[in-house]
Amino acid sequence: MLYKRRTFLITLNVIKRVFLILKRLVEKMQQILLVEDDRSISEVVDHYLTKEGFHVVHAFDGEEGIQLFRQNAFDLILLDLMLPKLNGMDLLKIIREQSKIPVLIISAKDGDVEKALGLGFGADDYIAKPFSMIELSARVKAAIRRATQYAVNEPAETNIIRVHELTLDIENVLITKKDEVIQLTSKEWQIIKLLFTNPKKVFTREQIYRSVWNEDYYGDENIINVHMRRLREKIEDDPSSPQYIKTLWGIGYKLGEF
Repeated sequence: MLYKRRTFLITLNVIKRVFLILKRLVEKMQQILLVEDDRSISEVVDHYLTKEGFHVVHAFDGEEGIQLFRQNAFDLILLDLMLPKLNGMDLLKIIREQSKIPVLIISAKDGDVEKALGLGFGADDYIAKPFSMIELSARVKAAIRRATQYAVNEPAETNIIRVHELTLDIENVLITKKDEVIQLTSKEWQIIKLLFTNPKKVFTREQIYRSVWNEDYYGDENIINVHMRRLREKIEDDPSSPQYIKTLWGIGYKLGEF
């Protein structure tokens, strides 16, 4: 009887130690909140991202999603737009009022207007259903990397922003590449400043026009396209394959990833 009791205590001790080890491993994994009402999609995404080293927490409606968001610390949120109880767009508004956490929209709504609306509300990226797990994983890793690596510092140090080989000196209105000064027009400077100071945001042409020209936008894409082309010719190694200013077709522009 004494032997059995000792064996039981040893086994219990081992189980506790294994549990603690597993708990520590999970805590070290990057945490993802997946808000998706389709359970089959949730299971597939969970299975793949877990193999990629992430810990995935599920929410199957908007209300559950906001509750989990408020109770836990996540590294990224995967958010469907069409959700019961609280739709994805309203959930995104609430999240953005409280946090700058990366949000990747996953949705079957693939219209350009819906994409622009979603990104304009503060989402970091958009992937349309159906999507490949490889692409989803790449987007997730890129969004987390941007959130952790782009060095837009606190107010005392925000005058200098560095992205790869470019350095933006906001106080002196100066941009350099490998220590060489790049001459920009006033509008080109305002465009690059807008993108550099919002490294995770996608801007529509209308948003860029309103921010830089301070006028209403009437759909004239040519003026934005011309300025983007000239700006790329000045800052890109290969303007035909831009790395600093990326185009999201049908949506707008964003700062590139490095």
